[in-house]
Amino acid sequence: IIFFLIYFLYSKFEFQIIVNLTSLLFHKVAMIEMEQIEFQKIKINDDFWTPILEMNAISIFNQWDQLEKTLCIDNFRIIAGQKKGFREGLIFADSDAYKWLDAASKVYAIYPSTKLSKIMDKFIDLIEKTQKSDGYINTFNQFFYPNKRWVNLQWEHELYMLGHLIEAAISHYKATGGRKKLLNIAEKAADLLVRTFLNSKPENTPGHPEIELALIKLYRLTKNLNYFKLAEFFIDNRGKIRNFSAHQYEESKDFRKRLKEVEILRQKYMKKHPDYISYQPPPNFPIKEPPELKNRFIEIFSSGKYFQQHIPIRETYIPEGHSVRFVYLETAATMLAREKGDEKLLGAIKTTWDHMVKKRMFVTGGIGSLPLVEGFGEDYELDSGYCYCETCASLGSIFWGRELSLLTSEAKYSDLLEWQMYNGALAGIALDGKSYLYRNPISSTENFSRQNWFHCPCCPSNISRVIASLGEYIYSHSNNKEIWIHQYIGSEAIVPFKSPVKVIMDSKLPFQGKVEITLELESPAHFSINLRIPSWADSYSLNINDSLKTEQPSAIKPSDIDKTASGYVLRAHFVRLTREWKPGDKIEIEFPMNIILLNSHRKVESNRGKVAITRGPIVYCLENLDNPDLDIFNAKIEPKSLTTEYRENMLNGVTLIKGKTKNGKSFTAIPYFCWANRGDSRMTVYLKK
Repeated sequence: IIFFLIYFLYSKFEFQIIVNLTSLLFHKVAMIEMEQIEFQKIKINDDFWTPILEMNAISIFNQWDQLEKTLCIDNFRIIAGQKKGFREGLIFADSDAYKWLDAASKVYAIYPSTKLSKIMDKFIDLIEKTQKSDGYINTFNQFFYPNKRWVNLQWEHELYMLGHLIEAAISHYKATGGRKKLLNIAEKAADLLVRTFLNSKPENTPGHPEIELALIKLYRLTKNLNYFKLAEFFIDNRGKIRNFSAHQYEESKDFRKRLKEVEILRQKYMKKHPDYISYQPPPNFPIKEPPELKNRFIEIFSSGKYFQQHIPIRETYIPEGHSVRFVYLETAATMLAREKGDEKLLGAIKTTWDHMVKKRMFVTGGIGSLPLVEGFGEDYELDSGYCYCETCASLGSIFWGRELSLLTSEAKYSDLLEWQMYNGALAGIALDGKSYLYRNPISSTENFSRQNWFHCPCCPSNISRVIASLGEYIYSHSNNKEIWIHQYIGSEAIVPFKSPVKVIMDSKLPFQGKVEITLELESPAHFSINLRIPSWADSYSLNINDSLKTEQPSAIKPSDIDKTASGYVLRAHFVRLTREWKPGDKIEIEFPMNIILLNSHRKVESNRGKVAITRGPIVYCLENLDNPDLDIFNAKIEPKSLTTEYRENMLNGVTLIKGKTKNGKSFTAIPYFCWANRGDSRMTVYLKK
């Protein structure tokens, strides 16, 4: 009986509860508390990333044009009394404007522009005129329900929008050398939140996390402890709403009622103003749903998983529900753990991260198996055709990984960040910066295309703000004696030791594996430099001042290597170089750029008998445009035939992978982030072997 009970538990749950509890009991949590160097203090000069940064600085104007075209900015003008009209867009459309302002501020910090400055200044003036005297701002309620606030916190994103306003204010303050107009607006709003919600009840925690991490950032800047206390309240009281199913049902009913009332007002307005051109949202992107999804959708909603309200954060060990909500909440919780020195909370967070990466993440680093839910499925439910993989989910995972990398000495967080940046995130914006992907499928048997904008345009400005702040992911330091190199991106940075150290890095990634690091310092100094050895590198060579120091396999025990459901391997680690460094010292490290075929876990049924082609930090795919005479979904590849070829004039310059199928047909694979850049296409990452 005991044997069959154990077998049943293993086959159904894999002892997940036991594994999680064991991890918390026996896994020592190290809190390092590294300091990052802010991106505006880092000069990036990189063959791969500099053109992307320059493209992003142009794309920010295209995004503003789209916000104007879709009447998002007019919503503020109407409330401010500058224009007559009808409030347009989704209920949380304000957040798209705030997120753009965040991205624009970060672009401005590295590419100062009079044109961009003027647009931002005018918009900030408009926000100031829209905000009420007590700090409240929400164009939806101010237009339709001026006497109502905070009525449907699970559904209506009021706090989510203010979170993005606060983040934009912090970015603008830093980018402009301390101009406080927008920061004053944000603090006024935050003070209202403190008065309204601090020490209230769990029902006042928001349905979409974001305000939490924003408040902690605001606390770090202003040192106003009330902002931190409110963030802590929102984080610690999630998952504690009694009878959540009934609570969210009542909110949902009221939310739908309000939307119907708005539609009636719209029709009346259109009758009175026949010349008025209403905003017409672009068509939704195609979605293929797995069987029984709607039934699962009901359970995920009613249980609170969708809202991250099903369980308190300190008892969360498994990623569930809406992916973007999940990673935003985990990011905030990690920030909270850092501020409080809370090792127990960090232990739960690390366990949850491990579960996500090992069992619920796609090979590109994308997360979110289920459309409609926009979130996680069960363990190993990683079907390439159904997957959602929203761009914002990859970006939120990058935010989370960065916070974990600053709080621990474990290289795996920066390693996945690199993987997600090149694959799950970068795929979200076109090479010319003018169109985007909201959903990022791993396979598309139907023609799929990028869109200039979306009905819910949360992703475009989100990817832009991450690209603009790329520098902050490269370096960190601590205690005047440790420097960490997290990402290999050509750049210059001043590490603010008592005697500053200038680090100059030249990198040939992602298509070549050579990196050179030169140190400039006033006099010899003793400190350590930690170099990340990526998971994708099974060996490396390391030289200091042209003297071979080591050439060896990545020094890691087989027991330390974890294979994930997608085939992505967890074996990254830091190599520490401790010595007395002299002015002009040079470190050279080179990684082999082998073509590696990744096999999914056997429980990922849709990928059995298939492999994903990778090289360095890049996942590759086959697009029908390069293989017009090949059935890319059924072709069987010959692994020994795979070779590389660099094409300078193709897709802004890429290394292709060429190969042959079992029956001798040639094929071409391109980096996954490049797909859908040449018109409608079909694509697959996984190939039969």
